[in-house]
Amino acid sequence: MEILQPPDWMRPKGYSNGIAAKGTMVFVSGMIGWDKECQFRTSDFAGQVRQALQNVVDVLREANALPEHIVRMTWYVVDKQEYVSAYKEIGDAYRDIIGKHYPAMTAVQVVALVEDKARVEIEVTAVVPDGRND
Repeated sequence: MEILQPPDWMRPKGYSNGIAAKGTMVFVSGMIGWDKECQFRTSDFAGQVRQALQNVVDVLREANALPEHIVRMTWYVVDKQEYVSAYKEIGDAYRDIIGKHYPAMTAVQVVALVEDKARVEIEVTAVVPDGRND
C-alpha cells in the first residue's frame, strides 16, 4: 500500500489524499451504529460511530482483512454540526478500533439515512495484500 501525498501539499489530518494498493479487494456496505442484533444501544453520535466502526472491522475479519487494509472510507452523516462537535470522541473511537491508519476519506451530510435512528453510516473499501488472504 502506498500513501499518495504530493510533496508540495500540506499533509491532511485524519485521512490520506489517496492510496494505491494491490491485492484482493473487499467492499463493506454502509455500516450504521446498531449492534449484531440490529438494535441501537445509543442515540449518541460518537457512540454510533464507535459501533459502526466495530461493525466494519467485524465484516473485514470475514475476508481476513485488518483495519490497516482499508484504502477508502465514506461517511454519511445526517447532521454536519453533530459530526464536527464530536471530533474528539470520534477520533478516540477511531484510534481505539482502526488505529493510526488513515485511508482516503470522504464525509458528506445527507438528508436522512434509511434507518431513522441512524446518525452515521460508514462505507469501506479495503485491499488485502496478496498472500494475506490465503
